[in-house]
Amino acid sequence: MQLIPSILVTGGAGYIGSHTAVSLAKAGFRVVLLDNYSNSDVKAVHGVRSLINADVPFYEVDCRDKDALIDVFRTEQEMGHEIKGVIHFAALKSVGESVENPSLYEDNNIVGTERLLEVMREFDVENLVFSSSCTVYGEPEVVPVDENAPFLEAESPYGFTKQACEKLIVDHLKPNPEFNAVILRYFNPIGAHPSATIGESPNGVPNNLIPYLCQSVAGIRGALQVFGTDYPTPDGSCIRDYLHVMDLAEAHVSALEYLFKDKLRGKDTGWRAYNLGTGKGASVLEVIEAFEKVTGRSVPYSIAERREGDVVAIWANASRAKDELGWEAKRSLEEALNDSWKWQKKRPDSQ
Repeated sequence: MQLIPSILVTGGAGYIGSHTAVSLAKAGFRVVLLDNYSNSDVKAVHGVRSLINADVPFYEVDCRDKDALIDVFRTEQEMGHEIKGVIHFAALKSVGESVENPSLYEDNNIVGTERLLEVMREFDVENLVFSSSCTVYGEPEVVPVDENAPFLEAESPYGFTKQACEKLIVDHLKPNPEFNAVILRYFNPIGAHPSATIGESPNGVPNNLIPYLCQSVAGIRGALQVFGTDYPTPDGSCIRDYLHVMDLAEAHVSALEYLFKDKLRGKDTGWRAYNLGTGKGASVLEVIEAFEKVTGRSVPYSIAERREGDVVAIWANASRAKDELGWEAKRSLEEALNDSWKWQKKRPDSQ
């Protein structure tokens, strides 16, 4: 039987995973989704299937459950669809929650990655794209940050888990020279699919700026809290590099294609890291202003104390991704904010 190569997307019902699944399918890959629904729901899976007009397979599995992971790889194989690559998104991602419950983050993020690597080795799956984060750099000494910046002490347990997972991957390569990995360190993904069919749908109270902002404007939440306006930045609020999720999704396709072209095979390391961002920083107050301008809606907000674990200012030098992957961000902050609001308005919990 002719085996058809497939791409397993862990965290595939999540925010970035669902958007990446759509981009992968449109690029000609067969997509297999896996998620434990800890911070996602089945609506995202339905949205992906609707957008690509195909019955994408889905497995409700926790990456820490090695036996369940093995069953996924074996089932796909027995159905004539051999998994040839993995994009690993599955992780908890809230800085604030990680400060409150660090052991949960270490168990979920690090152990889940370790189990996945073990199963990939058992099934001879050699290509991995890993979802990392700019938090691995800690409080950077120089901005914009490039990939040669040192890993400073993580500002949060979440950041520590991303550092630890990157080390796991690099260590995995040493006894497995056939293995190849692209590590994508992205900055702050925002926005939604322009159709508003899928978007960011956190369970419960959002931990990230844009979904909370949108829910505040929709009347679902109270005023948005701006955590600190006394930072050493032009307006006193934290600065981040906000990247449209569709730009980010397309970067994962570029990374996978890069691996399949054997760009890393035979090199000394077998892995390569890339920053993904726009190269421009925007403060929290600037984001509020841009949202109000593009949507015509007023954002209710109040000033709060600084939040533990927050980096002051960080944005990307993403030139390596442009030079080697042929990828660069194309969509503006305003477009991302407008798409976020379109998604919020379409949701049934909007007012």
